[in-house]
Amino acid sequence: MARRSLPLSLLGQWCARVFSVEMDGRSLPTYFALLRLRETHNQREVPQLFRSVHKNERCYSLLVHSTDRIQRAKFYGGLKDKLLSVLPSECKLLTMSSFLPNVKDSVLKGYFLKDSSECSTTTERILSELVNENEPVLAFSYVRVGDGAGSRAWWSQRLWPCGGEEASESYCIVPSEAPDCHPSSLSIINSDVFYSFEEAYNVLRECGDIIPEARAVLELADQRREVGCKTDFPVIVIEGLDATGKTTLTESLREALGATLLRSPPWCLSPWRARFDQEPPLIRRAFYALGNYITAQLIGQEARQTPVIVDRYWHSTASYAIATAVTGPVSNLPTEGWEGYCWPGDLLQPSLVLVLTLDPEERRRRLRDRGQGQTQEEQQLDHNHLFRLRVEEAYQRISGPACVTVDASPSPDQVLQQVLLLIRDKCHL
Repeated sequence: MARRSLPLSLLGQWCARVFSVEMDGRSLPTYFALLRLRETHNQREVPQLFRSVHKNERCYSLLVHSTDRIQRAKFYGGLKDKLLSVLPSECKLLTMSSFLPNVKDSVLKGYFLKDSSECSTTTERILSELVNENEPVLAFSYVRVGDGAGSRAWWSQRLWPCGGEEASESYCIVPSEAPDCHPSSLSIINSDVFYSFEEAYNVLRECGDIIPEARAVLELADQRREVGCKTDFPVIVIEGLDATGKTTLTESLREALGATLLRSPPWCLSPWRARFDQEPPLIRRAFYALGNYITAQLIGQEARQTPVIVDRYWHSTASYAIATAVTGPVSNLPTEGWEGYCWPGDLLQPSLVLVLTLDPEERRRRLRDRGQGQTQEEQQLDHNHLFRLRVEEAYQRISGPACVTVDASPSPDQVLQQVLLLIRDKCHL
């Protein structure tokens, strides 16, 4: 990394980048761009983000940058907790990213800091330590120029100096229009949602030295045989949020149809789920993607002899990943027809996918009655209304095959009869 300037890989494109900051997680991000000072002329309008900064507040940002995607994912995954543990309590952390509009895999993730503490010494010491310890992070300071009023007032961005060396060139901050799609969607494919066995496999292979459990998962994946696109018997997938009645329904369908019941992720991965649930999205999603491919192998074997019922499959994996990566309202999701909603070309497709839906209050009541532990994402469903809406909408936008919605509020027997009618109609059983 060049110490007196931006890394060479970013230097030529820095002014072409757009920066986004999530203000509250419920609305659209705020966007700004950069101009070299010699190019600004009279273009010194202050973006909304900086108009809300009080005179006693100081602003900084951190962006994680590394060509090693495992290092980048691991560092970013722990950066927020690290910062919250050492920064002054008056320092507010906002999710931030930097990207090239409409350019895939150009996203740098990080945080924007608004420090209203009485003294900036602590915050600036922490930034210096991160940079000087050669962590994969770029740190920036933001300076208000002028008195906050009139045409001469503006803000600049400057790369944090390292080891006492001079800071790099300053850039003038200007407002930027919102891009065509939420910036997170530029890095979802084969990072949050995997579209081939090889892509998911390679992630776990790359982290095998730091996560020994990855080797055991790869050994299971190595046993996967090629699965054909066609099966002798129908394959019916039951999807839906927790407590919508999937377990009851799938067990009833197994008995009613004389079918084989499978679950995704498969039982063989159960010993390692808790371990990978602690990992950042890149690694965690690769683990669950391989679970789908292992499930596909089991489906292919069983569907030679009987119909197969699957409790969750690829729709769940993709919907939760997309809804986690893209924050804010449902309108932030990629529009229908986006390539990320397509089914992976090398993954066995089911004959029918049914998604159970339930009133949120009734679902929460059922969860309380069950008294079972929840995954982090299921807890987020209960506490974050927008996250639940994004998951439900992502379910509906995935194609190949698309989901058929089933109202799960009637009695279990009524839901079973409704589903059996659908299966007989669609799968001719």
